[in-house]
Amino acid sequence: MRSGTLARLAVAGLLLAATAACGGSGGDAADGKVELRFTWWGSDIRHQATQKAIEAFQKANPNIVVKGEYGEWNGYWDKLATTVAANDAPDIIQMDERYLREYADRGALLDLKTQKDLQTADFEPASLGAGDVDGKLYGLNAGVNAYSILANPSLFEAAGVKMPDDTKWTWEEYAKIAAQITEKSSGGVFGSQAYGNDEAGLSVWARQHGEALYTPDGKLGVTAPTVTSWYQQLLDLQKAKALPSADATTQDMIAPLDQSMLATNKVAMGYWWSNQLNAVSKASGKEMKLLRLPSVTGKSTENGNYYKGSMFWSVSSRSEHPAEAAKFVNFLANTTEAGDIILSDRGVQPNLKVRAAITDKLPPAEQAAQAYIEDIADELGTVPTAPPPGGGGAQKILQRYTQDVLFERQTPAQAAEGFLKELGSEIAG
Repeated sequence: MRSGTLARLAVAGLLLAATAACGGSGGDAADGKVELRFTWWGSDIRHQATQKAIEAFQKANPNIVVKGEYGEWNGYWDKLATTVAANDAPDIIQMDERYLREYADRGALLDLKTQKDLQTADFEPASLGAGDVDGKLYGLNAGVNAYSILANPSLFEAAGVKMPDDTKWTWEEYAKIAAQITEKSSGGVFGSQAYGNDEAGLSVWARQHGEALYTPDGKLGVTAPTVTSWYQQLLDLQKAKALPSADATTQDMIAPLDQSMLATNKVAMGYWWSNQLNAVSKASGKEMKLLRLPSVTGKSTENGNYYKGSMFWSVSSRSEHPAEAAKFVNFLANTTEAGDIILSDRGVQPNLKVRAAITDKLPPAEQAAQAYIEDIADELGTVPTAPPPGGGGAQKILQRYTQDVLFERQTPAQAAEGFLKELGSEIAG
């Protein structure tokens, strides 16, 4: 669904809310218990773990019933937009950064700072800002991650190429290494996946050049020359055969994780979120390694990275039971009981006490991801401005122009101009 449609549905929902005699989500069960609805997306493993957490909460709070509504990412946002429009939103919503401001600006989310039973004192300080919109907390971070390069050391070794010192590598060094791996490998192995699949890479590139994808007032903050240089580097990498063909990259953009080129050992490096280390390692049968992003200057403190909320816990502003909903979120976020069940499925635990309590229970890859997150803490910049309404469409727009560059249907400059014009129109409403 295009985000413009989502916005119209959300507005319609607010109009319904303004005229409705009573609020939408939650309710009371026939036996007098408070009933909450909770929606999330994810894999079967996440569904099972989340349901166990719900059961643990209900055991400790027998007067509250939590009904789960879950599904896959594809379709999740269409369904959520529809329920909001119908004044029937779930009480607790697993939210994503792309849509946080969209729903917050439409008045669909509750400011969690108003809930006295929801605690944040034990949270990683740098992680809380990710759910903040205009000084109000509309999303409590459910997991910490960072945009990174995932590398397959076994393919480096097979090619006879040394792993980089990621504390000081530049984009030039990255390009050289990727091209060397392609040249020295057999069986169609390439040095790296292409970037341009999502806007996170462009956001970091903009930050490395003193800009930002979005400004605090919800406008585009990245300039055409900066986007052009990003696309030009991508095209140069492909021409140097550091990347797979345009056809292969297009297929890789839509491939499930376990069928991606990195997970099938066809490339030595790729752009991923740090919390995906375990899943990619399992799918590939190889021990992947997280690397910091390259930078223009070779300084890891200037690579533009930040702690991203892998997802957020949000509460509907129309919930009939906001206090109980906040109590449930507090259970998920702040108790070792829930932490023991969820572990790091949603990213590294932002609650430092919970994180310490569950570390030894994590599989090796997830312990490595957590160690990486802690290792880069002092190098990170501030959390960027949340995407404005309409920003949820950025990924699909970016992918089209990335493909145009790789197939050479447009020059980097033309693609940059087109991308900024189209995204600018989207966020303007």
